Amino acid sequence: MSVSTLAQGLELAASDRVVVGVVAVVALAALAIGYMLLREVLAAGQGTSKMQDIGRAVQEGAAAYLNRQFRTLGVFVVIVFVLLFALPADDMIERIGRSVFFVIGAAFSATIGYLGMWLATRANIRVAAAAREQGGREKATRIAFRTGGVVGMFTVGLGLFGAALVVLVYAGQAPKVLEGFGFGAALLAMFMRVGGGIFTKAADVGADLVGKVEQGIPEDDPRNAATIADNVGDNVGDCAGMAADLFESYAVTLVAALILGTAAFGLQGLLFPLIVPAIGVVTAVMGVYITKAREGENTLKAINRSFYISAVFAGALSIVAAFLYLPSSFGALVNPTDDSVTSLTADPRIIASVAVVIGIVLAGVILWLTGYFTGTEDKPVKDVGRSSLTGAATVILSGISIGFESAVYTAIVIAAAVYGAFLLSGSIVVSLFAVALAGTGLLTTVGVIVAMDTFGPVSDNAQGIAEMSGDVEGDGVDILTELDAVGNTTKAITKGIAIATAVLAATALFGSYRDAITKALDKAGVALQDAGSAFAYEVFSPNTLVGVIIGASVVFMFSGLAINAVTRAAGAIVFEVRRQFRSNPGIMEGTVRPEYGRVVDICTRDSLRELATPGLLAIFAPIAVGFGLGVGPLAGYLAGAIATGVLMAIFLANSGGAWDNGKKLVEDGNHGGKGSPAHEATVIGDTVGDPFKDTAGPAINPLIKVMNLVSVLIAPAVVAFSVGDSASAPIRIGIAIVAVLIIVSAVVVSKRRSTSLTETPAESAVG
Repeated sequence: MSVSTLAQGLELAASDRVVVGVVAVVALAALAIGYMLLREVLAAGQGTSKMQDIGRAVQEGAAAYLNRQFRTLGVFVVIVFVLLFALPADDMIERIGRSVFFVIGAAFSATIGYLGMWLATRANIRVAAAAREQGGREKATRIAFRTGGVVGMFTVGLGLFGAALVVLVYAGQAPKVLEGFGFGAALLAMFMRVGGGIFTKAADVGADLVGKVEQGIPEDDPRNAATIADNVGDNVGDCAGMAADLFESYAVTLVAALILGTAAFGLQGLLFPLIVPAIGVVTAVMGVYITKAREGENTLKAINRSFYISAVFAGALSIVAAFLYLPSSFGALVNPTDDSVTSLTADPRIIASVAVVIGIVLAGVILWLTGYFTGTEDKPVKDVGRSSLTGAATVILSGISIGFESAVYTAIVIAAAVYGAFLLSGSIVVSLFAVALAGTGLLTTVGVIVAMDTFGPVSDNAQGIAEMSGDVEGDGVDILTELDAVGNTTKAITKGIAIATAVLAATALFGSYRDAITKALDKAGVALQDAGSAFAYEVFSPNTLVGVIIGASVVFMFSGLAINAVTRAAGAIVFEVRRQFRSNPGIMEGTVRPEYGRVVDICTRDSLRELATPGLLAIFAPIAVGFGLGVGPLAGYLAGAIATGVLMAIFLANSGGAWDNGKKLVEDGNHGGKGSPAHEATVIGDTVGDPFKDTAGPAINPLIKVMNLVSVLIAPAVVAFSVGDSASAPIRIGIAIVAVLIIVSAVVVSKRRSTSLTETPAESAVG
């Protein structure tokens, strides 16, 4: 029986509704705890009036950008809402629910992103102020981490509440409706990741190239017109973008688990994936509150310790939940939609427990691996710092090699987790559910993961505000420098964990993709084995290999477009900052205030116009392959995108993180310190790494899931056109051609777009 026959059978009993109701209450409790943490953060001191003035400028710029971005993205949401409504569905209830919850998923993702930005722009001055006080290190760390805790609790709260609400309302149809919920979350997150990433790195690169390299002034010197835009960018890119990204990871992984759980474990499989994240709420609260650095201890060790403790508790509680809730045999399951699983002799409780533990262990291993390759205390980053003695070229080469090497190890670890979950049973349906459960296990730690991620930009901004205001001295400066370096590592760690969730969710969604095809073929009265070459999944089939190649190519194209967008936008910033230094010498003398608003406006304009092309590529490439080549090549396309995506994302994130912390090492006084040739070399390396780690790399995570969900959603329509009469073939080919034309047009427009990357002889003499 197909997974999609859910609508025909499963109904929630009163006891089941109680379970879902408890999960919903836990989700609401997470929101309440998040609100308590928010009040605690806002109660902290805000420092001097000068610090508050700088903070307000950052707040205004970030809010203005996100408001304009949401107005732009509103057009995409309306268009996709209509398209989703037009796609095939079992009945009108499912069709309406899928489109409505697409909007809800997008709204939740936007809400999480906006909250991350709003609070981070208020916490940064409080962290800077705390560093000036007695016991400043502990206070600053607590404020920064609990700021992330607020966003983490809202992430798990909204994600879990949305999923529980769908299950309560739609019961057996919930997985199909949740496809829309996950797609909305993923689509908004991808756009916010790309747009915010372009904004933040355009400002960062422009500020570094003119300020540090050409003028020889500090990174956050108030004389640099790009400093406010740089701080704004940290919030709209790292806080808003990453918060939305981790929310969609949470939502999409739940979608995959609920879809496959019903086939593998029946009604218990529909509900158990809700119980596991509910346990994650408890462990997230514990992880946030126990984070405290001991005397003389590196802050990163304290954060890692909290993560590992909360992960152990999450694993133990998940095992208890599995043995209390699930039956001891598959024969005792309530209405699995795949009848073949009832004959399995394995214990469902053990399979579920081990799968969840695999995901939790995967998160811990990635945390360690990423920390090793990007942390300032370990050999790889020390090697990057040492390479600065021979110039920028060797800095770049060492960072690239670290990115390549770390990508291999991380990909192998993720693959081992997927394969381990796959081996837990002899059934492909149960194995795919186990992979999805591994994803939910990993996300039991998502509250702490979001806290770790937000910690980074808040600390970075705090250091910037301290430097711009000049009101933090002595030990306070050292405290903020340490927290900034730790934040670089925690950001890299969360990016690694986010891409791991993408792989687990995408692998699990393959089951839903195949089911959608099988159901559509059943409706057409055609068996899968008789459907023809367009439906072939064999890896040695030439059309499948073509799909693999195209999928891998899209990841490269997407990354190239994102990095090129930063290049153009950063070029505009460089010329604007040079213009201000040249036209008004009083800026360099400190007697005239730079025009910060002009740089913020340029970043906003360029990032919003640049985000459309990567977004259109992500949506229309699967449509072009599916309608043009068939569902078999589309399966190959997804495989190629996942394999290449995980390697590319880790490579970009870790090489960028290593360059950034290599620069921090030199700035701490190693290899000549600030102002030395070694420092200039690491600044160039960091500049190259900025769009790697904060634009292209993290955007690949939602890209993979957007493409998977688009494929799942269009699969029935592709099948309907592929097995219909000959009159439907021109329509199918026409859709593919239109999709290709949209992609080509968007890319051509993007390549031809100019930010006047030329300068006059007078400009070239500035510096």
